[in-house]
Formats: sequence, C-alpha cells, structure tokens
Amino acid sequence: MLRLLGVRLTTMVPLLAVVSLLIYALIILVPGDPAVLLAGQNPTPARVEAVRERLGLNDPFLVQYGRWVAGLLHGDLGRSYLNGEDVWASILGRLPVTLSLVAVTLLFAALLGLALGVVAGLYPGRWIDRFATVLASVGVALPYFWVGMMLVLLLAINTPALPATGYVPLTENPVEWFRHLLIPGLALAITPMAMIARQTRAGVAAVMNEDYIRTAEAKGLSRSKVIGKHALKNAAVPVVTVFGLEANRLIGATVVMEQLFVLPGLGQLAYFSVFARDFPMVQGVLVFTAVLVLLVNLGVDMSYGYFNPKIKSS
Repeated sequence: MLRLLGVRLTTMVPLLAVVSLLIYALIILVPGDPAVLLAGQNPTPARVEAVRERLGLNDPFLVQYGRWVAGLLHGDLGRSYLNGEDVWASILGRLPVTLSLVAVTLLFAALLGLALGVVAGLYPGRWIDRFATVLASVGVALPYFWVGMMLVLLLAINTPALPATGYVPLTENPVEWFRHLLIPGLALAITPMAMIARQTRAGVAAVMNEDYIRTAEAKGLSRSKVIGKHALKNAAVPVVTVFGLEANRLIGATVVMEQLFVLPGLGQLAYFSVFARDFPMVQGVLVFTAVLVLLVNLGVDMSYGYFNPKIKSS
C-alpha cells in the first residue's frame, strides 16, 4: 500500500506541472485586458501602460509563468488585481462553504444511491428493480440547476420550510448550516445518486450469484451480514470509482449552484473573478481545485486496497 501511495504521489508532480502550465496559458488567452479595467474610467493609453508595467503584464510569457510558479513553490498564489487581497487567504476563507456543499451532496447521494441500488440488486427483475432503473435514468437526465429551482419553488416559496439562499457557518449554528445546504445538496445529489444506484445494483446482482455468497448463507449467516460483509464489499470497487468521479464533478458544479443559492464559496469566487479579469484569483482557484481533484483520485485509489486485497499486493 505504501508503495502504491508513493507511486501515485510521484505521478502527481509532473501532472500538476502540466496542469499549472495549461491554466496559466489559457487564462492569459482570455479576451480582455485587466489593465484597462484597473486603470479606471476613460483611461488614457499611458495610464493603461503604467498599470500593465506595474503588474508585470508586459513581461514575456515564460517570465510571467516562471514568476508565478516560483510563488506557487513558496505557497504564494499572488494577490488579487481588484483589491490586493491575498489569493490564498481568499480561497481558505471560502473553502468551507464549497466543501460543506460537496459533503452534504455526497452524503445524500451515498445514502439514497446505496439503499436504492442494494434493494434493486437483491431483487433483480422485480418491480423495485424496474422502479430503481427508471428513477436512476430520470436522475441522470434531469439538470441539477432545474431540480434546484423546482425545490426552491416547492420547499422555500410555496411551502416556506427551508431557506432558499444564504449560508450559515457550521461552527456558528449547525442546524441552520444544514437547513441552508439542504435544497442545493438535494439538487446536486440527483445525478450522483442515480450513478451510485446503477453501479450498486449491477454489483450486488452479480455478487449475489457467486458461490461464496451461497456458502456464507449455508453457514447460517444472517441476510444482513451476508449483504454487508460479503456482497457490498466485493461489489464496492466500481461504486467507489463512481463516487470519486462524481465528487470531482461536484467540485465544478458548485460554480452554478453557488450562484443560484448565493453561497459564498469557491465557485462564486471563480465566477466573479473571471468576469472581473482578476487573473491571479482565477489561477489560484483553478490550481487549488486541480489539487483537490488529484487528492480525491488518490483517496479512491487507496480505497481499492481495502475492498480488493489483490490490488493492495500488486
């Protein structure tokens, strides 16, 4: 397991180098000159040129990129063009909001998806299996932002039971924290719930026909132990893979949901920074997001060793 961890961490280094180069290059190619926005209303060419010189935008691309990478290696993501705020501090300040939304979403998706998939896999071909298949297909097809708007209409406007916008920190009021994340979490959980249910159903249905399952039942083990200790564990590898993929997708989907529900997270920060041409902030958010995605993938890879000992020893 330690050897596998070392290999994965080693391969992350060149991957992050390529990602950082692509991020910086693509941001530089974004239309619009931040110096024009920062030079004030009706700026003169001389004022714009002075701003460009102050920000180092007149330097060659490799010089700018090298300066940025040197800052990254020292833990410095730069400062915002707009207000001079430290990019790293801005990211850490908004990170709990995004992580809270992703965590609540994955909790709903895992609980509902696993429950639906296990029941469908235990009774393949029956009405519950067909119901789960239809529900999973609908869940994949529905846009999460549309589901979010419908939930707002039903749970926040017609029946004012939950808040539609805003965020309360977990440390301030856990109940209000959960209430503010309930609607966006349910909306975002629709697709991952469907994907997890599909994979769980397929895995459980296949595993329940294996000889070791019949042997465990013949030994007198209870149905719950057979399912929990043998069936689910052996069917878990594809489910964990989907879980990791959906977690990575949710990190990007928060951009839309944080705008829709006025959540002050990384997605909202990236959205406003793009339109303001605040390149250091956009680059910092994208690099941080890339690291999060790589860490999620690393966690998924490491979990394979628990669910499949053959992977651990390979």
